[in-house]
Amino acid sequence: MEKFSYLQPGKPAVFKDQFVAKVNECVVPYSEGEKGDVGLIGLPFSKTSISLSQASDAPRTIRSCLSGFSTFSGERDLDYEDVKIIDFGDVLTHPTDMEESITRLHLSVKEMIDKNVCERYIMLGGDHGVSYPSIRAFRESFGEIGVIQWDAHHDVRNLEDGGRTNGTPFRSLIEGGYLKGEHLVQIGIRDFANAKKYHEYTKEKGLSVYTMADVDMTGIVPIIKKELDRLSKLVDIIYLSVDMDVVDQAFAPGCPAIGPGGITSRELLSSISAAASHEKVKAMDIVEIDPSKDFRDITSRLAAAAMLRFMYVQ
Repeated sequence: MEKFSYLQPGKPAVFKDQFVAKVNECVVPYSEGEKGDVGLIGLPFSKTSISLSQASDAPRTIRSCLSGFSTFSGERDLDYEDVKIIDFGDVLTHPTDMEESITRLHLSVKEMIDKNVCERYIMLGGDHGVSYPSIRAFRESFGEIGVIQWDAHHDVRNLEDGGRTNGTPFRSLIEGGYLKGEHLVQIGIRDFANAKKYHEYTKEKGLSVYTMADVDMTGIVPIIKKELDRLSKLVDIIYLSVDMDVVDQAFAPGCPAIGPGGITSRELLSSISAAASHEKVKAMDIVEIDPSKDFRDITSRLAAAAMLRFMYVQ
C-alpha cells in the first residue's frame, strides 16, 4: 500500500473547501508585465506619530486578515474570484531619517502608479502621515485631486511644533499646493477632539467638514453622495483617506487615538461602498491601526472588510 504523508513543508496546514475562494488567494506579487485590477502597497511607517504607535505593523496584519473573507457577495449574488490584486509589497523605510522615509514613500507610490498595471489602488499605513506622500504622488500623476477623509481629527496641525507628523498631512498638502481646501471633505469629525485654531483653519481654507452631529442628522451615505457629485465636477480623480479612528472605539479598539462617539463599522463599510461606486474614485488609504493595541484583530479585520467594499464594486 502506498504511503501517504500529511506533512506540508513550507505550507500552512489550512483546511481548503474546493468551492470556497478566499480573498487572499486573489493576491499575487507584482512581477514585470503582470496586469491586475487593484494595486496594493504597504506604507509601514509610524515614526511620525504624535502618540506611541506600532501602526507600521498594520500592513502585514491587514493582509493576513484577507484570508477570513470569501470572494462571494451574497447580497449582490456576485463572485469576485477573478478580481486580481497585485501586491507591490511594503516600502523599505529609513530606520532614523523621517524625511528620507517620507521621500521613499512618495517615490514608491509613484513607481506603482507609473507601472500602469491596475485600475485602482489601495495603500495600507502606517500612521496618517503616510497620506501626505501618497496623495502627492496621485496628484502628480493624475492631475487635480479631490479627497474624502474619514477622521475624528482635522489633521491640519502646525508644522512648527513637531515637523511633519500624523497630525499634519492635510496642512502639508494644502500648503504645498497639492490639494485645494475646497477639494477636501472631512467626515466624522468628533466633538472635543480638535483645537479651535484648527477648526478655524478648515473654515479659512474652505474645507467641507461634517461632524458626527452632521452624520447623525443627515446620514453618512447621503453626505458621501452629495460630496461625490460636487467633487466630480471639480477634479480629475478622487482619493479616499480612511483614518480608522473615525470609527467608535467599540468597533475599532486597535487605534492609537480611540474615542467614543464615532461611526459604526456598518456606517464605515456602507459609506466606502457608496464612494467606491463612483468612476472617479481611484485610490484609498487605510491608516492608524496599531495591531499591538488591538483585540482579536478586530480593527484589522474591519480594515480588510473596507478593502473588499473598495475593490468589489459592480
